[in-house]
Amino acid sequence: MTFKSKINIPLVLRIEGFLLLLEGFFMLTVLPVTYLHHGLYAYSMPFSALITLLTGFILLIATRNHKTEKTTSRDGVFVVCTSWLALSLFGAMPFLLSKSVPNFTDGFFEALSGFTTTGATILTRIEAVPKDILLWRSMTQWIGGLAIIVFTIAILPYLGMSGMQLFVAEINGLNYDKLHPRIMHTVWRIWGIYLFFTLLETLLLYWGDMDFYDALCHSLATISSGGFSTRTGNIGAFSNYSQVVVSVFMVLSGCNFSLLLLSLGWRSFAILKNQEFRTFLLYTLFLGIGIGLVLLFARHLSFGSAFRQSFFSVISTFTTTGFFVGDYTQWPAFLGIILFLLMFIGACSGSTSGGIKIFRHLIFLNNSFLELKRIIHPNAVLPVKVNGKSISTSGVYKNITFIVIYFLVFIVGAIILLLTGIDFNTAIGASVATLSNVGTGIGTVGPGGSYVLFPLGTKWVLMLLMLLGRVELFSLITLFSRSFWRN
Repeated sequence: MTFKSKINIPLVLRIEGFLLLLEGFFMLTVLPVTYLHHGLYAYSMPFSALITLLTGFILLIATRNHKTEKTTSRDGVFVVCTSWLALSLFGAMPFLLSKSVPNFTDGFFEALSGFTTTGATILTRIEAVPKDILLWRSMTQWIGGLAIIVFTIAILPYLGMSGMQLFVAEINGLNYDKLHPRIMHTVWRIWGIYLFFTLLETLLLYWGDMDFYDALCHSLATISSGGFSTRTGNIGAFSNYSQVVVSVFMVLSGCNFSLLLLSLGWRSFAILKNQEFRTFLLYTLFLGIGIGLVLLFARHLSFGSAFRQSFFSVISTFTTTGFFVGDYTQWPAFLGIILFLLMFIGACSGSTSGGIKIFRHLIFLNNSFLELKRIIHPNAVLPVKVNGKSISTSGVYKNITFIVIYFLVFIVGAIILLLTGIDFNTAIGASVATLSNVGTGIGTVGPGGSYVLFPLGTKWVLMLLMLLGRVELFSLITLFSRSFWRN
């Protein structure tokens, strides 16, 4: 049997070079904070930016004669999977050079957690970390959330290649064929919405009790469904007003960005007609009210505090953002179980959130009910429908298979953590928190917890789970299949 890679290596290197140039540019935007709050290791950000820009420039120069009309699906999958590793490798430099982390594994963990918008951290005294490093930390999430892929697709044609395959491989659930015939025009508008929400939230938070620096850092982490904060107490360290603002923008980050684009354009209220979005709102309202009532009567919290904590925790968990305003592990046990299950679901497809996504759950539930009907009426034709449209049989099987594999990966991850001596609650909490890109789980990695005490080998397992969750399993698993590399 002959194996020969069909990956277009010059193409991959050219795209990676462009990504590193973008990453280096974002590093440069942090330098004003470095200048204003320079410390003992103030050289860490400018040096990291220089190395990243230089590497990206060398890769582009080395592949300058490479031309291709389009990228294949194979190239798209490979680039999407490896991009997070390349970005995280260079993104870890500021953490290492500033001595914010003790070793390479922790630095890579923090960077990959940022770019995958997981929000799991190995930092324990966040306020002691230099301000420019914390800003870069939040920026990694903003880049990983949506901006980097939109930038890439918009610029690829200028490099002599098409971004469609990369677009399809990365942004699952975006109905690009229904947005605009020109893909560049579409992705620039999506990026515009992403940037607009970020700036709007920054201004609203700055209007409250946050200074501009904290407002910017938390906006970057909110729109990306990331969850990194500049305070150990997270959003709970700020006012009720700030918590409400963050809650609203977490909901927006959990929406399908293609539907947001349509709703803000020529098809007003298109998002309200979407079954997935309506389910998202229904679950949020139902669980928010239910948990709020329990906190009100069982925990004897005030009306405002009970429902504010309830809705914030539900939204943060549902959208896999990972922000917190209090320790929900101290709530009645069954409420913790509800939030734990929410970590698996995730918000809408085509959003910046992680998890399985509501769309797949709708397919699974609809097919389950129809299977019961098929037992009674074996000859009946009962197609699975979502948003009034039939899902093909292969599509149903694919999505159900995804859910099954997702839970199997979660179980395997939890078992590996248990074998390393980690307690049960922390093992299952860390497994789902990294796989679903939530960051904040249960056990010692619950609200305010850190991953710093995990063994080094275990951290690499968790990083693999982060990556699997970010590229939505199939893309990364495909890289390990024999058929992917077969000539």
